[in-house]
Amino acid sequence: MEKLFDIVHEDSNLLVISKPANLVCHPTKGDVYSSLISRARLYLGPDIQPQLINRLDRETSGLTLVAKNPETARELRILWEKREVRKRYAAIVHGHVEADQGTVEAPLGKDDASPCAIKDCVRPDGALSTTSFSVIRRFTHARGPFSLLNVEPLTGRKHQIRIHLAHIGHPIVGDKIYGGDELIYLSFVKGKLTEEQKQRLILPNQALHAAEVSFTWRNDLTVFRAQPEPWFQEFAGQMNPAAPLP
Repeated sequence: MEKLFDIVHEDSNLLVISKPANLVCHPTKGDVYSSLISRARLYLGPDIQPQLINRLDRETSGLTLVAKNPETARELRILWEKREVRKRYAAIVHGHVEADQGTVEAPLGKDDASPCAIKDCVRPDGALSTTSFSVIRRFTHARGPFSLLNVEPLTGRKHQIRIHLAHIGHPIVGDKIYGGDELIYLSFVKGKLTEEQKQRLILPNQALHAAEVSFTWRNDLTVFRAQPEPWFQEFAGQMNPAAPLP
């Protein structure tokens, strides 16, 4: 039987999963293993109707919360909608980021010039978007200079972290849309990635990991953390991107 997922926390109300990279949150085909929510249904059984509280891009790994009942789903979604949840990601980006820390404020909207229907971009008439970051480690690999970042999105726009880091000249390693050649993504969705394109990506998935979420729920401070997958940690030099938030 195929492994479903890694469980970070489970109680009578909530299931917290560390989603693997290259797994969609919602189903796109009939296979019960093809999405996170279908795997959650398989794990929890027919008596529970799980509801995803947050979603991650297909290639983003990390913390995903699944409510086991409607009351829990409603309460947690209110926290997300009110931006009362602090989220921290680990990202490996191209280049040595010069500033030890910084904030990117750049409005985001649809990229009308792109052949990728799902691609957004920085544009003056876009939605207000803010991302803060700090450098965990700068390192040099055989493929060039890289930085391991702690990233905190202060707003919740689609692809926000990926776009903002690319906007400041440090795209996420393995990003098929915002890594500099969106044609790689078009090849990927057609199942026609060439070996040359794979070499340019360096990693099989984008190096972005949802490492920590924290919020106050039912009068208690709730914190969940998850380590990145081995391929991420190995490339980053076995650092610990899931250390607690400062």
